[in-house]
Amino acid sequence: MTTDGDRPVILAGEDLIKEFRVSGRGRAFGGRRTFRAVDAVSLTLREGETLGLVGESGSGKSTTARMMGRLVDVTAGRVLLAGTDVTTAGGPGLRDFRRSVQFVFQDPYSSLNPRQNVEELVSAPLRYQRISVPGGPVARVKELMERVGLNPDHSRRYPMQFSGGQAQRIGIARAISCNPKVIICDEPVSALDVSVQAQVLRLLADLQADFGFSYLFISHDLAVVRQVAHRVSVMRQGRIVEEGDAAELFAEPRHEYTRTLLAAVPTIPAEWERQRHDRERTR
Repeated sequence: MTTDGDRPVILAGEDLIKEFRVSGRGRAFGGRRTFRAVDAVSLTLREGETLGLVGESGSGKSTTARMMGRLVDVTAGRVLLAGTDVTTAGGPGLRDFRRSVQFVFQDPYSSLNPRQNVEELVSAPLRYQRISVPGGPVARVKELMERVGLNPDHSRRYPMQFSGGQAQRIGIARAISCNPKVIICDEPVSALDVSVQAQVLRLLADLQADFGFSYLFISHDLAVVRQVAHRVSVMRQGRIVEEGDAAELFAEPRHEYTRTLLAAVPTIPAEWERQRHDRERTR
């Protein structure tokens, strides 16, 4: 996949640093020490593109995403939305940012309030942003449910009454309800079966084609990132070690760590793939 490098940058992180205070031992540290989870990371996300941010667990990719989405404060560096510094925005400024940048999280059941039904969950951003929509929030929820492949008549059901894939679709419907510019997808399919992963990834691609969303797509799974990303940034131990066009990076990775990640991606033997296609043709 390729993207137009001339498209405007919609979301950027400049020299982002995140440090955490953690418990330590010994008087030399006064009982506490500082751990730098993200070290001078810079990322740019352009309009209508998908930037894949990949790395093993603990590499700092989710912390980076949360800083760029203003869910955690930065220790140093800047976050910019369409060129405007929003690093310390609060009040109305942060409200506007929330309208433009939404999240889809890894575990839909953890990110959806089990005490609220779908109608309440999906319309929550509209209420928070005080957005009026034609037909009202109920009509908007039903429209969104249909758009993400769910039965609109099930809007009064609760998250636990849906499968994992369906619950993630609810999370996606909530994320797009106020027409954001950016959706940060933090491991959005890693908790789903492989067949369901493909359906959700296809839905995200369709939504991007229809509405022009930009995705910051975080994953440890390079096979998934390969399907969706226009560009890829590879993180290791809190730093970006390689970045570039997705097709070029996967074809000719320059950094040894990237090559190691790619070598760990499972592949289907060609003979098995031919047998699968033969079975499908005879059905």
